[in-house]
Amino acid sequence: MSYWTRLRESVLLRNTAWMFCGQGIGQLLRAVYFLIVPRALGAEQYGAFVGVTSLAAILAPFASWGAGGLIVKNVSRNKKVFDEYWGNSLLLSVVSGSILIGIMLGVAQFALSDRIPWALIWLVAISDLLFSKILDVGTQAFQAFDLLAATAKLNVLGNLIRILGAVVLVVFFHHADATSWAWCYLFASVAMAAITVTWINRVLGQPVLALWRIKSELLEGGYFSVSMSSQTVYNDIDKTMLVRLSSLDSAGIYAAAYRLVEVAFLPIRSLLWAAYPNFFRHGSNGIGASSSYAKKLIPKAALYSLLAAAALFFGAPIIPYLLGHEYARTVIALRWLAPLPLLKTLHYFVADSLTGAGEQGIRTGVQVGIAVLNILLNLWLIPAYSWRGAAWSSLASDGLLAIGLWTAVSILRRQESSRQQLVPTENLA
Repeated sequence: MSYWTRLRESVLLRNTAWMFCGQGIGQLLRAVYFLIVPRALGAEQYGAFVGVTSLAAILAPFASWGAGGLIVKNVSRNKKVFDEYWGNSLLLSVVSGSILIGIMLGVAQFALSDRIPWALIWLVAISDLLFSKILDVGTQAFQAFDLLAATAKLNVLGNLIRILGAVVLVVFFHHADATSWAWCYLFASVAMAAITVTWINRVLGQPVLALWRIKSELLEGGYFSVSMSSQTVYNDIDKTMLVRLSSLDSAGIYAAAYRLVEVAFLPIRSLLWAAYPNFFRHGSNGIGASSSYAKKLIPKAALYSLLAAAALFFGAPIIPYLLGHEYARTVIALRWLAPLPLLKTLHYFVADSLTGAGEQGIRTGVQVGIAVLNILLNLWLIPAYSWRGAAWSSLASDGLLAIGLWTAVSILRRQESSRQQLVPTENLA
């Protein structure tokens, strides 16, 4: 079989292509949304909205208690258990999400500026901690079946609905603020959750409650939740802390730069989504197999990331022409953040190799440590240097995370190798 034939028949390549196309179209749609909403709100109101959504993002992984990760892990190995995991995930999403809405309202009193209205916090909490999580679990359900085409379509549809919300904001709210956008944001999330549940019930199967599974998997689900929350902390807590410790304007400038970094990271994220079920399949043979799989994917991904970093650095001056001159300082912010795609590439793949090998607890421990460090750095740097301090903290956190995760994998591989070498000796005895 020729190289090109194998390439065309590769499930990983096909799924990566679907995710890249789906997320690529999604990013184009988000770019349209990005050009509409920040312009309509202005840097200060956009900063207020981003500050609230960043706080919600930290709590959001607990809204489903790792149900999405458990679906991918278990269903990718045995499709017959899907109905039970789908039913449990919906139950956990509703119960946990409702509890977390109350928690977010309490935390917001201390974490957010008193200039942010309570209505904005309420609306974002309901949207991101309840309805948006159903969409997230739904995309992982399709991912577990290697149906990345459906995952991509869900992402595109979600972004289309958000754009409709942005159009409603501009047309019907002549003096738009963060709260008016939050209403549109909520209605879009409700619509997408309803579409997701209907689609999955029709294509993959009806939900069935299997409460007996929940108790036995609470710890592992907690690991998934803490891991995702920690990941959100070192990605997004700086935006919330900028709102509290600096200014809404600084938060808006920094958030705009970080959004462009996320756009540049899109092809790598597509590959990660496509490869994620494979990490569990390889990981059933241990950390050596899953980390070897990661090493096969990293070189080309790292090459792309270097090119993306260069494009971000040299293309930054175009930002004021796209978003308006009040975002002129975003040029400098983006240049500081330009290395992030490479740093993220170096830690995401090895992190997934830990998860696939059943070492989610170790991954979570490293991520929690980096999240705590990120918060401490931001407490020190943001009051003194505003968004520049947030950028320096992000670079340090992602770099140290890569070092920590690679160190953990190296230690685990040596331990696994030692155990395997002992087996023949024990058998001879």
